[in-house]
Order: sequence, then structure tokens, then C-alpha cells
Amino acid sequence: MSRKERGPERLDLRSMDISADNRAKLKQLFPSVFTETRNEKGELVESIDFEKLKAELGTFSDLFESRRERYGMDWPGKKDCLKIIQQSSIGTLKPCQEESVNFGTTENLFIEGDNLEVLKLLQKSYYGKVKMIYIDPPYNTGKEFIYPDNYQESLDTYLSYAGLVDGEGKKSSTNTPNEGRFHTKWLNMMYPRLYLARNLLREDGVIFISIDDNEVSNLRKLCDEIFGEENFVATIIWQKVFSPKNTAKHFSEDHDYILTYAKNAEVWVPNLLPRTKSMKSRYRNSDNDPRGSWSSSDLCARNYYGEGTYSVICPSGRVIEGPPKGTYWRVSKEKFEQLDKDNRIWWGVNGNNMPRLKRFLKEVKHGIVPQTLWRYKDVGHTQEAKKELLAHVAFSSSDSVFDTPKPTRLVAKMLQIATKDDGGDIVLDFFAGSCSAAEAVFKQNIYDNGNRKFIMVQLPELIEDRHLQSIADIGKERIRRVIQKIEEEQAAKEREAKGQLPGFEEKQPDLDLGFKVFKLDRSNFKIWNDTDVDISEKELVRQLTLFIDHIDPEAKQEDILYELLLKAGFMPTEKVEKLEMAGKTVFSIADGALLICLEDEITSELIDMVAEAEPMQFICLDQGFQGNDQLKANAVQTFAARSQGRDKTEQIVFRTV
Repeated sequence: MSRKERGPERLDLRSMDISADNRAKLKQLFPSVFTETRNEKGELVESIDFEKLKAELGTFSDLFESRRERYGMDWPGKKDCLKIIQQSSIGTLKPCQEESVNFGTTENLFIEGDNLEVLKLLQKSYYGKVKMIYIDPPYNTGKEFIYPDNYQESLDTYLSYAGLVDGEGKKSSTNTPNEGRFHTKWLNMMYPRLYLARNLLREDGVIFISIDDNEVSNLRKLCDEIFGEENFVATIIWQKVFSPKNTAKHFSEDHDYILTYAKNAEVWVPNLLPRTKSMKSRYRNSDNDPRGSWSSSDLCARNYYGEGTYSVICPSGRVIEGPPKGTYWRVSKEKFEQLDKDNRIWWGVNGNNMPRLKRFLKEVKHGIVPQTLWRYKDVGHTQEAKKELLAHVAFSSSDSVFDTPKPTRLVAKMLQIATKDDGGDIVLDFFAGSCSAAEAVFKQNIYDNGNRKFIMVQLPELIEDRHLQSIADIGKERIRRVIQKIEEEQAAKEREAKGQLPGFEEKQPDLDLGFKVFKLDRSNFKIWNDTDVDISEKELVRQLTLFIDHIDPEAKQEDILYELLLKAGFMPTEKVEKLEMAGKTVFSIADGALLICLEDEITSELIDMVAEAEPMQFICLDQGFQGNDQLKANAVQTFAARSQGRDKTEQIVFRTV
């Protein structure tokens, strides 16, 4: 029995299958290396002919296959990391409207949960859509290592840690240099997260990673392997303190690193940074040139130039026999005379100085190329970051305050370099901490009237504070307070604007002042096991019987809706509308691209109306057909008929769950 004859597709409730996706990419490049072989059961399965793949790649592959020693990075547990990446998540993200701000309209996200599981769940919705990632991961300083050891059961470990299920509670490990696995534990934690994060980046995307001396060398090698050495952009030096630490044993550590990698360095181009006031002040117009302000630059260079030795005559009549000894004019005599005729040579106020080239402000680049040294006076320091946090979040004890928050000016500079103001660029931070990045997005959007969106992910790591239970609570509270402050400032400006003359009022930027809170949890469904394409009819009936009541009886309709939306590949920030079709409630996502019906009864009238609406996808509960296989088969035919003659990508996908 073919799959089409059985009925509609089953919605895959697991996160994206990374292995299958990689095989599909390989098949696009080398279709000839895929073949059919028989497994132990005698069944035909698709496999890869690696000998043929080596032949396709040429002798380069054979050269290294014959060598035992290979260049690369290896550590205990790396193979397990690869297995972890390939394991799908069967969790879900449950909406928490009561903790959100403007839940129904905002496109910003705060996700509370283990970032490994969350990154897996975001693969379908955000694959290749994130413009910039900034993370400030644990620096591996030997303190408690909060991310779970039990990678094989990461969802269960998280749920136990977060107190969502009965168990041993907080599961973490200390990670001291004396253990012998000091670097290994950190690498095992970072590798799968960075691998999954790369999938989310756009082709013109970039990632910034804060780190210190403890792991900077390992992180560089790790990123070379995941992102490709050719996509390394820079190691930025951030001067994080404004005064030396006299208690330092050897040197006062005044800086951190920010490793920068592009998804594709051939595609990604950094934005120019705005000029400072001091830079602009260098441009003047002392000779009232109609082309505007200019600055002058030296016409001499030390590099030998064959046509760069000749005499020039100043406007005063003085003859300069040539450039200073050991230097050469940068341009030929013919070019020099053209520049002088066009009033692009500056001879000084009296017309008697060494000639210099005039560079007009309007003709140079509209900004400056980013540099790798970021001083605290330009991007802030750790004390500034603490003050920013305390301005929004009240702690009952100073011990609760972060030791290493990042200043918003630091993140804002990354936003200026890596994102556009009008593109709706998505910014991801999956080690969100106190959510400096979220505040930086708000501030930068105000500064340039931008439309950037953020996704913050944070583990609910417990803290000892009477007011706040976890670091996730700190992040959420900070975002709420920042929104409140911005709204108050905008209201004050509007009141002030009312007293101005008509036409002179200051227009307030149309900001997205909100965020949706989601929390990682178990799926609302028993996961459907339909991995065997040639499953027998008897076994199919048995599984159907087993999964008749496969929905968690305590699941809220909203929880089910957002799980289906997410696992159908739609962003949880998409607009959701409630419609009525044929007397049934239908949820419309992304202006009708996805229609979901959670009713216990599906009718032929409803199917006809949904088909008439022509969504990209329609999802309903299998139990809604109430065992009426004929109705289900008719529904399949109805959608097939509506899609007839269309391109495969434009056909209506009908799924049940």
C-alpha cells in the first residue's frame, strides 16, 4: 500500500533530522554516489557508495585516506557530540502569555530552556534566517559548570533541573582544572551548539563569540572546523576594564576576545561604522572649495614608483626638485598636473608648502572600516555593564549581580557592523544571561529607526535572591523594564511635541516593544513512529490503535497550536488569527499560509472551505475524522485536485497529527 493510498501525511513531531538534511545536500552535489543495497532484513535501503564519492572528489581524497596522521582537532567525546547533533528533539516550546509583553503582535522571542534542545527545535523554523549571532558562553574558569552532563537525555535532564518533572533536581558538574577533563567538558558542551547555530545563519550572516584566554585557542580551532577556516573574519580585542588590577598575580587582564566568523566570508560584508565628531572635524574648507569640506593627505610614499620622481613648481614660484630623499610621488607627473588643474592639490595658505592631496568628504566612503581593537571609551566596560543591569533589575543581594555582564554599547557595535536598520534582521543570543543583547537591539532600533528582531535563549539557572529565582527571570525582568522605560520616554516626547507648531512635531519610531516568552517542555503528543516506509497494514492498524489517544489530556489548546506551528516550519512569532469555517474554529498562521484545525470533528464542508482558501499547509487532528477513512481519503483527493497542475512547491500539504 503506497503512502498516498493510506491517507494524509503524518506531521513529524521531532525536530529537523540533521543527518537527513546533510544527505540531501550531498545528493544534490553527487547524485551518482547514492545507490540501493539490502540490509540485514533483506530490505532495499538507500546508501552511499564511498568509493564512488572518493572518485568524484578526485585523488585529493585518496591522498589523505592513505595517511594515518591528519591535521585536525580531536578530543574524548567528539564522536558522541556528532551523535547528539543527529538526535532529534521531541520537546516543544510552550507559550507563556502572562510573562510576555504584547504577545499577540511582537516578533521578539525569549525562550527559557536548555539551549541545545532549543537550537534543535528552531532548526525547521529559522534554518538559514538569522543575520547575526552573539553569544557570551561560559569562559570555563573552573567554577560550577551548569550545562548538564547527561547529553543522551538532555530534555529529561533539563526538565529535572528546571523542576518540571520529579527527579534529582539540579544536575550539573563542577569543572576544575584538576579533573583532567577540564577542556574536554567545555568542548563537548560547545561543539553541538555551535554546529546547530551555524545552520541557523543566513548565507550573509555572522557570529560573534566572547571568550577569554582559558579557551580562546580551543574555540578558534573548534570554529575553524565548524565554520571553515576560510570564514574566519577577525579576533577582536575588547578592553573590558578601565583600570589595572593591582591584585593580579602576574599581569592585569584588561581585555577579552570576540571571535568573529562569517557563514560565508565571500558573501558577508561588514557595514561601515559612522564617523565620530573628531573624525568629521578633520574635514574643513579653508579655501572655500565649492565641493565642500576636505582633508589633505601626503603625496609621498616610500614604495618605489618608476614615474614618481620629478620636480614641481609651487604657486609661489618656488621649485621643489622632487620628493624627500628615499620617497616617491604617489602619482605620475601627468596625473599630478591634472589634479593641480582640478584644484585637488593643496599648497598651503601661502602657496609655498609641499603639495598634499585634497580628499573631499562627500567623495570618501560614508563611514569607516571596522577595526579589531575596541576600547572601553567607545564600547563600554564591565562596570558600565553592571550599572546598566542594576538600572533595570533590583537584586536583594549584591551577590546576585552578574560578574561578567556585557555593556549594551559593545553589542550595539556588533549590530552596526552586521545588521541593517530596515531589513527586519534576526539577532540570536543562546547564552542570553541578563539579556544585554536584547536591550542593545532596542537601543539600536531607536537610534536608527531600525526593525531588528531578537531571540534570547537562557537556561533557568538558579540564583540566591529573594526577588528572582533564576538567571532567566533576570533576563525577562530586564527586557520588561527596558520596554517600560522606552514607552515612558516616548510618551514624554509626545507630550512635548503637542506644544510644538504643526509640522514640527518629532515623529516617534515605530518600534516593536514586546517579547514572547516560551518555555522548553515535553511534547503535547506521543511521538508517532512511522519510520518504516514498507510497514505492514496489520502493524499500521496496531499503531493507529495505540495512538488514538496520543494527545496529553492536560495540554492546552494554545500549547498544541504552537507546537504544530513550530514543527510545521513556521516561526512562533507569526501572526495567528482565529477564523470560523463551516462552523469550526480554524487558526490561520502567517496570513493563511498555514491553517490548523484542532476540532474533534472534521466535516467534508470544512475540507471544501479549507481547500478553497488554498493554504500552503493544512493540519488537523487525526481523531477529528472519528475513524471515517472514506472522509479522510476524500480529503486527500480534494487537496490533490486543488493542487493539480501546480509546481511541487505550490501544492497544498495536508497533514494530520
